[in-house]
Amino acid sequence: IVPVAAGGGSDMVGRTVCERLGRVLGQTIVVDNIGGGGGVIASQTTARAPADGYTLMQGYVATHGTAPATRKLPYDALKDFTPVGMIGSTPNVLCVPASLPVQDIKSFLDYVRQNPGKISYGSSGAGSLTHLTAELFKLQTGAFMVHIPYRGIAPATTDLISGQTQAMFPGLAAALPHIRGGRIRALAVTGKHRHSQLKEVPTLEEAGLKGFDAQQWYGIVGPANLPPAVVTKLNAELNKVLANPDFSEKMTSEAMTLMPMTPPQFANYIKEDIARWAKVAKDRNIEIE
Repeated sequence: IVPVAAGGGSDMVGRTVCERLGRVLGQTIVVDNIGGGGGVIASQTTARAPADGYTLMQGYVATHGTAPATRKLPYDALKDFTPVGMIGSTPNVLCVPASLPVQDIKSFLDYVRQNPGKISYGSSGAGSLTHLTAELFKLQTGAFMVHIPYRGIAPATTDLISGQTQAMFPGLAAALPHIRGGRIRALAVTGKHRHSQLKEVPTLEEAGLKGFDAQQWYGIVGPANLPPAVVTKLNAELNKVLANPDFSEKMTSEAMTLMPMTPPQFANYIKEDIARWAKVAKDRNIEIE
């Protein structure tokens, strides 16, 4: 189960992984796109499925990170699932319109302070990673920017390019074509290291924001109580897929960094991600109905 409509980056990751994983398992894996409710319907469907290893879901930062941190859900992201393994992540990138007269974080913050109440940032929706990353940025810098939520990343990007909004934290995969086309300017990336696709762009940590981390991540989860032997087998085969140079090259071209983990490591990652965004939501008084 891929918890988004067909097409787009998240679906591409799910389909590419399933194709390779099916090959190494000697099984045909059918991809079922279940969009709607920000991943809630897909998550409920997965949680209610038999715990036999034949129904799995691409859990990602929305279903198992930001949504559990900001809203009441009809599923428990920790108790109702068995973490199988991490696939990888793409960083978020602080972008501004090419027309904005700033070149780095310092000049951007100066610009925000010189234009009190006039600076807005777009997001793909209230409670999304693009929203919470910007709120984390505001927390750490003291910058005041008005949030403009959109219905998805595409219209938010359109308004950023035109200068209707002055900043956004899209995922790098979505932003890269516009950065390369010169329509928007990248000021910094999230994560611990510079990204191979944008080697000249510093991390937010390098720019002085210590411990700043926000990533669009993807992994595989199943219903709660999957048999340990099944989890071990699936995790081992998934990590074989991630270790394949051809697969690695394809994902790198899509701005993905592969992150193989054991099931306990992945479980801990999910727990820490929810805790991180829950703190931001609490500190910024964000709760989505």
